[in-house]
Amino acid sequence: MPLGSGNWTIPNALTVARILFTPVFVILFLDGNHLGALSLFFLAGLTDALDGLLARVLDQRSPLGAILDPLADKILLDTSYICLALEGWVPTWLGVAVVSRDLVILAGVALLAFWGQDMRGRIRPSVVSKMTTASQMALVLLAFLHGTASWGGRVEWLVAAMVWVTGALTVASGCHYVIKGLGMFTSGQVQD
Repeated sequence: MPLGSGNWTIPNALTVARILFTPVFVILFLDGNHLGALSLFFLAGLTDALDGLLARVLDQRSPLGAILDPLADKILLDTSYICLALEGWVPTWLGVAVVSRDLVILAGVALLAFWGQDMRGRIRPSVVSKMTTASQMALVLLAFLHGTASWGGRVEWLVAAMVWVTGALTVASGCHYVIKGLGMFTSGQVQD
């Protein structure tokens, strides 16, 4: 099947690449090659921006892409926050909050699907969720600059501020999805 048809689209190929970058990111990070890990994270961030743009421009939106894209974001960001927390570059509580939020969202979607809710096209990222993802990505980049660069002290205040902004957005978007999921469950939209 040629690239660009069905589920095998250019945007989906970029999303799969982002997922495959994640273990390489971890290996580079744990081996102390922080510049390599940062470069790969930056490249993964570019694929995140590019896959959505190409899906719209090339009219290659697909049900698979609607699932893979947010999943790829969660895999990359959760893994990054675990690494950063282990290194002490972000507070442990923030790493736990980021991973916990995503686990709660995934568990909620799985439960709703298990109870008969047709989830196709139902879970769309909210504005606060998009802001959360952008904030989480920005903080990863800032944490790398702070942790590795000789001028890292110059961004210390910005990292500290972004930790709290990212934490607040992470909790707010998690609560938003929980409320949305509970609403879907209690409104009778979930089939028995």
